[in-house]
Amino acid sequence: MTAEQQLAADALRTFARDERLKAHVLDSPPFYRMLSAAAKRYVAGETRDEAVAVARRLSGRGYRISLEYIGENTREREECMRAKEEFAALIGEAGRQGLTADICFDLSHIGLTADEEMAFAHADELAFLAGQSGQSLMVSMEESDKTEAIWKLYERLAARHGNVGITVQAHLHRSLADLPRLLELTGKIRLVKGAFKEPQSIALPRGRELNERYVQMAEACVEAGRPCSLATHDEAIIRIAQERGYFALPHVEVEMLYGIRPELAKAARQWGAATRLYVTYGREWYLYLCHRLAEHPPNLYTALADMADPARLQRDPYEN
Repeated sequence: MTAEQQLAADALRTFARDERLKAHVLDSPPFYRMLSAAAKRYVAGETRDEAVAVARRLSGRGYRISLEYIGENTREREECMRAKEEFAALIGEAGRQGLTADICFDLSHIGLTADEEMAFAHADELAFLAGQSGQSLMVSMEESDKTEAIWKLYERLAARHGNVGITVQAHLHRSLADLPRLLELTGKIRLVKGAFKEPQSIALPRGRELNERYVQMAEACVEAGRPCSLATHDEAIIRIAQERGYFALPHVEVEMLYGIRPELAKAARQWGAATRLYVTYGREWYLYLCHRLAEHPPNLYTALADMADPARLQRDPYEN
């Protein structure tokens, strides 16, 4: 990434956290129409039915599926309850449709920001429902100021449920020290680089050093025999994992976000890697879109083209 692209990525991450800007976009019909057209490349829709339909189609093509109802930093207890109920409905619908999925969520979406005990109770209930339906839960990782609280709640959940995994951000300096603590628990490990803008005092920027740390952490997880999802679109990292034979192991998969590098996901599946696609839905797509563009600033050109010609999105990029 060039210096100019890095500045653009940082700006997009700043826009993503601006609640006033988000409210203006969502409440302005012209802006909403334009940006929602760009978001449709990365978000399956605004409703559960749309997301499940996309997930079923992708599952029929041999992909594993993760599903998330987008949202975070929910502060009102009633909104946290509604989010929990939506996740419960998603679990039930996935089960009825015969999908075996990872149901992914931010703890701050179901109560962490409002009341940690409420967040735990909601996650505990969802883990039980997911277990009955043949699904797994995947706790997402959020900004660094929530990391310790998320870890503590996850440890409590993992002690009660074997179907709950957690996401680990390799860019955080603390993640290397957290790894032994993590490997003592059960549940899948989803390893990501980290999408949030953090100060360099606590996190590595994108680059060679971060890639090396990611590979180091992936090696530790794989060798420990833990179910492991290498969630990356970085071809260099995927190639290293492939050359080391990681994807030939039954407990290792590669995971990519729906709409990002579909040709890479198709290639991984064709050469035999268990390939998972992360499918999101909901009306809170603004933050998600900003992060997807920030991860690869040239995607801005794609977004502009999608806004100018929404018909482009009618072509299924995962079609064989």
